[in-house]
Amino acid sequence: MPKLDVSMTEGTFLGWLVPDGSAVAEGEPLYTVGTDKVETEIPAPEHGVLRYGAVEVEGEYPVGTTLGRLELEH
Repeated sequence: MPKLDVSMTEGTFLGWLVPDGSAVAEGEPLYTVGTDKVETEIPAPEHGVLRYGAVEVEGEYPVGTTLGRLELEH
């Protein structure tokens, strides 16, 4: 779970925007996160293949929780 502002301690995972195992490009939106102030799409930091982590359902998660991983293209 990314930290979207300095006071954020947890956020709401609202869902994946691409299927597990999909190749994604840098900047492509991967998932949506919400707080009491904002709802935002989180982009891929670089090219790779998205692999869901333990988080596949909506819910509240602490900042720093691994939501998924990006397997980098070689």
